[in-house]
Amino acid sequence: MTHTINSQFVLSRTPDGPLAAFLDGFASFAGTQGYTPKSVHRRLLLAACFSQWLKKEGIGISDITSDHPARYLRHRAGLLRVYQHDHFALGHFIEFLRLEGVIPPEKIPVCHATEAESLVQAYEQYLRETCGLAAATIMNYVPFVRSFLRHRFGAGQVALSQLSASDIIGFVQHTARGVHRKQAKLMTTALRSFLRYVCYRGEGMPDLVATVPTVANWSMTSLPRAISADQVNRVLASIDRSTAVGRRDYAILLLFARLGLRLGEVAFLELDDIDWASGTLHLRTKGGIRNTFPLSHEVGAAIADYLRHGRPRCSSRRVFLRVRPPIGGFRSVSGIGSVVRHVIERAGVDAPTRGAHQFRHGLATGMLRHGASLTEIGDILGHRHPDTTRIYTRVDLEALRTLALPWPGGVR
Repeated sequence: MTHTINSQFVLSRTPDGPLAAFLDGFASFAGTQGYTPKSVHRRLLLAACFSQWLKKEGIGISDITSDHPARYLRHRAGLLRVYQHDHFALGHFIEFLRLEGVIPPEKIPVCHATEAESLVQAYEQYLRETCGLAAATIMNYVPFVRSFLRHRFGAGQVALSQLSASDIIGFVQHTARGVHRKQAKLMTTALRSFLRYVCYRGEGMPDLVATVPTVANWSMTSLPRAISADQVNRVLASIDRSTAVGRRDYAILLLFARLGLRLGEVAFLELDDIDWASGTLHLRTKGGIRNTFPLSHEVGAAIADYLRHGRPRCSSRRVFLRVRPPIGGFRSVSGIGSVVRHVIERAGVDAPTRGAHQFRHGLATGMLRHGASLTEIGDILGHRHPDTTRIYTRVDLEALRTLALPWPGGVR
């Protein structure tokens, strides 16, 4: 006897077992995440068969663990064909049951961290909560600090009061040999940050910060890799704005090209960050600082077009959503970076890179050539220090030739 779920999905028999009562809710849950009816039907079939198997094995709801789906699929493989994505589909059902409180969250084994690792975790919390640093900055600092503590103390007791200049210099000399100069500079910055944290804890001497060696830095050695205005226009013109994906991608590229935003600022932009009445964006920029950016008519119209005619219905407050289920905001900046890369490749534009940062450089260099001051450029880009903006004062020979006076007497 057939059974219909939510007046849409037909199963060949009435579901049985401890989880049968939750199939209707699971169908609705999967549907709101953007899965196709065919995909939802496959998930319901697996969930119904899994519930029946649980009953046969005498396993109640309170006894279900993360091992049971894998055990069931091994059993199923001996009877029927198991598809590549069945493991993920059944895991989706388990996720729904946990969200609904039907089965308890999976217990994660407690790992006893070493004293060094506990200190690293405390330092990470300090950077996030006290200093308000961006997640990307924290991810860059923490591995170097972890390596330093392992190098100095190993798995034994950590005595921060015993740190000396020779410990710090020795670690820098040992590590700098095998990394790029930029990584070496990042390492020394991370060490200074950590040593300031040690002073914050009251366990070290302030003068230790000054003992961190300085990595040579030859500034003004190269021009920022900026995409030209003509290339930007060609990339934007190549996007098919008649589709939902095209509307999303066009709005994303405009935020990079016209406002010079960073990857994280676009990836994690939320609906509440847009003030339509005043025409502004309120963003948490690099370093955790909240800044306000002007929202031009061009950019605002593109975002509004996507929100009205391209953005899927979703409970997420993120402005830009993934197009593949489960529908939701991008999990990391790499997703937005992938969008930019694919748009540039499809446009066939020979841009300096395939990344998003070149749009930021292109905006800044274009503003400089049109007479904007470094302060104005820094305000638009959200720079905290003038030195960061000063890189755009680098000019190439072609730019210099337009300013050079003719040689007296002409060319000889």
